[in-house]
Amino acid sequence: MNQTRTFLMFALLAVGYFLFLAWEKDYAPPSAPPPAAAASSASARITNADGSVPMASSAVTAPPSGATPAVPAQAGSTSTPPARLISITTDVLQLSVDTRGGSLVHAELLAYPSAPRTHNTPNPPPTVLLDHDAAHYFVAQSGLVSSSDTAAQDQPDHLALFQSAQSAYTLANGQNTLSVNLTWQDAAGLKVTKTYTFTRGSYVIDVTQRIDNAGSQPWQGNAYEQLQRVAPPKPASWFSHYTDPESRAFQGAAWYTGEKFEKLTFEDFSKKSDQLDASFKGGWAAMLRLYFFAAWIPPANATQQYATTTINPDSAQPHYLIRTVGPALSVAPGQSVSSQSRLYLGPNLQGTLDAIAPGLDLTIDYGMFKLIAVPMHWVLSQLHAVARNWGVAIILLVLLIKAVTWKLTAVQYRSGAKMRKLQPRIAQLKERYGDDKLKLQQATMELYKKEKVNPMGGCLPVLITMPVFLSLFYVLENSLELRHAPFLWIPDLSAPDPYYILPIIYALVMLGMQWLNPMAAGMDPAQAKMMKVMPLLFTLLFAFYPSGLCLYYAVNGLVGLGQQWWVTHHIDREEAVKAA
Repeated sequence: MNQTRTFLMFALLAVGYFLFLAWEKDYAPPSAPPPAAAASSASARITNADGSVPMASSAVTAPPSGATPAVPAQAGSTSTPPARLISITTDVLQLSVDTRGGSLVHAELLAYPSAPRTHNTPNPPPTVLLDHDAAHYFVAQSGLVSSSDTAAQDQPDHLALFQSAQSAYTLANGQNTLSVNLTWQDAAGLKVTKTYTFTRGSYVIDVTQRIDNAGSQPWQGNAYEQLQRVAPPKPASWFSHYTDPESRAFQGAAWYTGEKFEKLTFEDFSKKSDQLDASFKGGWAAMLRLYFFAAWIPPANATQQYATTTINPDSAQPHYLIRTVGPALSVAPGQSVSSQSRLYLGPNLQGTLDAIAPGLDLTIDYGMFKLIAVPMHWVLSQLHAVARNWGVAIILLVLLIKAVTWKLTAVQYRSGAKMRKLQPRIAQLKERYGDDKLKLQQATMELYKKEKVNPMGGCLPVLITMPVFLSLFYVLENSLELRHAPFLWIPDLSAPDPYYILPIIYALVMLGMQWLNPMAAGMDPAQAKMMKVMPLLFTLLFAFYPSGLCLYYAVNGLVGLGQQWWVTHHIDREEAVKAA
């Protein structure tokens, strides 16, 4: 069996799998939206027509599954203008807080520019994660809902008007923490102080909602936090989807139950069976995109009710929401109670997130290849610590993997070389036995046995190394570290090669493999044509994939070609010695 063809067929199957996923995402029939009357789940019941007032539980215990106090389903509709925007600047974040609800409506990650730094754009603007613009709506909201029906029109939810003593806050040099207070008070004496606390160098924001009851009646209700966003614009065509890593990556809601990580795409929000509605401890709720995410992280020891829902599902641009609601609270007259939570707004840096909350590293989802991909990412990071360049680290990773798998691939190449040597004799057997397939098979197996050749000897190494290759595909596709990382002529290893040099190198490598392994006589014409167009196919495939991936496969192909030439040359010398 020709081992180059075996490898190429496995690679073609992998390519076909990714193309099928892309086609299914773009052209699969959309799910029917739920009826308008059922647009909100049981966890998002409302009491008035516009959905601005929630209904809370009157129980002073953690609400059971399916009985979560509802929060405003409108959830800060984009039709509601901001009351006043408060600017907050730390060393890593630039934020805007709307005094309407005290919601975080804009977040820029100062350490992550939106484009590579070049001569023409030496200081590109920061990456925007949260945005209150209608086309890219993505906000983090929190509030309190009362179980008293009389409070339905006047309560400190995320639509209430808060007050701030300043219009701008900045984490000063030498200052390690910054606290921003927003207050709300009703006529009955209930006062709520929402405090955002920022720490230098951290993307974690501590959020406290303190309830001071100066009235004459006890207050009962629940604290909640939620993320709400619109789906990103769909690619203009399948081609643009294929060439844009952001559109290929998962985007949607995700949550961790304390034991299990689950996801929900925006397309699946309309499927009632896929909706989240459950209670658990030690979890978190997030909205994911490529390289960055936002997540609400409640206290680990409190049972929270988690839910997802769609706001205005029949509109041209529905809003998708994931929410967590805490246990019921009771504040007696003259008493105070506080509710705490944390909000993460930042990069998806593997190896750092689990220290913030258990399971948070799972937001970098490698799927079935996780067991291999995570160690591979760690090795790549260690190599970068030595090389100080991600392109060089990728090359070193290729050499390391080749060294570890050298004997396996040598077996593959030796098997392929021996099979190639037998092709003329197999062709003679085909001429001798004609259409008698049984005798041809018996004669062929006798030839293999006589020459000590195992026709399946080259398949096992491919099957063993293929998971490694596919794992590295996900590692290099999803690694934030490669974003805007330069290498030689390439300004950004997460973007396609601007001059298509690496795809061309890989095509030349494939042509070299075909030269070392000429097509067998009598090969099926359709298969022969497929083998001839494979270099062109892979050139087009890699032309629009991240150059970090292309660099890995190009260098891997060059090293593999060199090893194949050496093995083939060594076998030729052995044959020459035997003939002499």
